[in-house]
Amino acid sequence: MSLEEFRKKRQFSNLGSQFGEIKEFPVEEFEWFIKKVKESFGLDLTGYKPHRVKRRIEMLIRKYSLSSYKEYYELLLKDNKKKEEFFDRLTINVTEFFRNPEKWWELRDRFLPKLLSERKNKFKAWSAGCSSGEEPYSLAILLEELKAPIGAKVLATDLDIGVLNKARLGKYEERSLVSTPQSYINKYFELLDSGKFMVKPSVKARVKFKQHNLLQDPFEKDFDIIICRNVVIYFELHAKEILYKKFAESLRSGGLLFVGSTERIFNYKQIGLTVVSPFIYQKL
Repeated sequence: MSLEEFRKKRQFSNLGSQFGEIKEFPVEEFEWFIKKVKESFGLDLTGYKPHRVKRRIEMLIRKYSLSSYKEYYELLLKDNKKKEEFFDRLTINVTEFFRNPEKWWELRDRFLPKLLSERKNKFKAWSAGCSSGEEPYSLAILLEELKAPIGAKVLATDLDIGVLNKARLGKYEERSLVSTPQSYINKYFELLDSGKFMVKPSVKARVKFKQHNLLQDPFEKDFDIIICRNVVIYFELHAKEILYKKFAESLRSGGLLFVGSTERIFNYKQIGLTVVSPFIYQKL
């Protein structure tokens, strides 16, 4: 749904308040706020689905008992903690180690050995939209299991500085490990007195975390594998198409793009990809 379609759909939405629904703020205020956020903070939200963005922002506005987007914008300008909270709420940070494990074991057993044999120390991986680090650390664990050369590294990027800091720390609740084999937990995590699990240094050493905006920043090239799962579903169709094309351009020939189980690339042939397994595409 485009922003214009969203505006038309919302023109009469406030009528629902007479039936006990929460009254929404005017779409014009929302559009003004989106422009100011881009100008002031460099965060371009125009590629995201507007109804999701609007709902999340207005939850924060109500949380602080504010009466307008302008008041909330002024709060963000003067309060760094509120700004960090805003960035955190506007990005999606729900993940776990080895989410959809059967696909990770397929990577381990079928695809990664070949990629590593072809590239050795030149092997390059990218976890795009890495959130709090479970995804890139999962790949790093598989590289350790496969005894990959020490030069085989994972670039892990996200827009949200807060989750990147958490990822660098590498400390997780037990619930993040529900799909992780016990042998991997014993081998690659340290159980802390708090009951949390800390990723071991050998795994951390394979991952480099960096802030990156998928909709604005340039992409590196020559990747053997790009993992971007359950991130693109929050973008508008046009933004999705641009991202998938840029991902394809960032892969080397024979490189893989691993997407989420709810995501499909419908024009994969046009951007030079082929399907080698459900949710795994290869650059021709």
